[in-house]
Amino acid sequence: MASKISLEKLPSVVTEILLRLKVKDAMSTTLHMTKKTNTLREAQRMMKEKRVSGIPVVDGERLLGIISVDDILNAFDKGYIDETIEMHMTKSVVFLEDDMPLTFAISYFDKYSYGRFPVIDKNKQLVGILTSRDILMSLVQELNQEITELEDRIHPEHPAHSANKIHEEFPIKKLDFENAGRASFEIKRLLREQEISQKTIRRASIASYELEINVAIHSDGGKLMLELDPSKIVLIAEDTGPGIENPDEVIKPGFSTANEWIRSLGFGAGMGLPNVIKVSDDFKIESAIGKGTTVRSVIQISGE
Repeated sequence: MASKISLEKLPSVVTEILLRLKVKDAMSTTLHMTKKTNTLREAQRMMKEKRVSGIPVVDGERLLGIISVDDILNAFDKGYIDETIEMHMTKSVVFLEDDMPLTFAISYFDKYSYGRFPVIDKNKQLVGILTSRDILMSLVQELNQEITELEDRIHPEHPAHSANKIHEEFPIKKLDFENAGRASFEIKRLLREQEISQKTIRRASIASYELEINVAIHSDGGKLMLELDPSKIVLIAEDTGPGIENPDEVIKPGFSTANEWIRSLGFGAGMGLPNVIKVSDDFKIESAIGKGTTVRSVIQISGE
């Protein structure tokens, strides 16, 4: 069940952020669509494969309706799973426009019981899907930017500093959300003690947190290692399995193997490794089914 966001209960800084954001700033543009002539069983297979709970029904790029996981459950229960989508899709679709303020979208989640809304552009073409989770994720990103700017004012940059050599290892247990983020917090503390610049620490914090969370939610457990020398920060995440069949896929923005439960906790957006790549000067991933995964992120210190 989708969680609702009430504007009246939000802090003023959050409301200000929402007022300046548009629907297109938060929506997902990774679209999984189906045709009205396909069967409900085919829609069910797509939902399972893509790990989504609703699929827009289109004719070309024109939005005709939407089919949800509730529709699939009803089809199984009443025995018409092999009938066409057109016969059972929701045709009176409530949609959003991409230029609408995000606050307007939030009022939709309060007004309707839907878990997602299709988004169209000025040409009435389907361009995205918006969920309450998308809104929360965009808020997190904007709040992070606000905090970054505040940190820059409170902690001005130091001149380039020659760091000591450090090697630290932090164990990570599978699905240990109680301790999620502790390793990255310790890494941030160690880097501050070495008087590394705030900008470089921020990059390392993002990389270490994403690597730590990835190990916790996608593997059977492992460790995160910090290797620091005067010229660079090296972060290495090693896990014990199950491994990745195609590592090139998991570094694509939006690609995720997380199940619905993980997603409901706010993880598994498919942006973890892309975020690591974004802040790294060098990145490498190695994995094999049954042999675990190793991810290496390098952040240069010299010349900052």
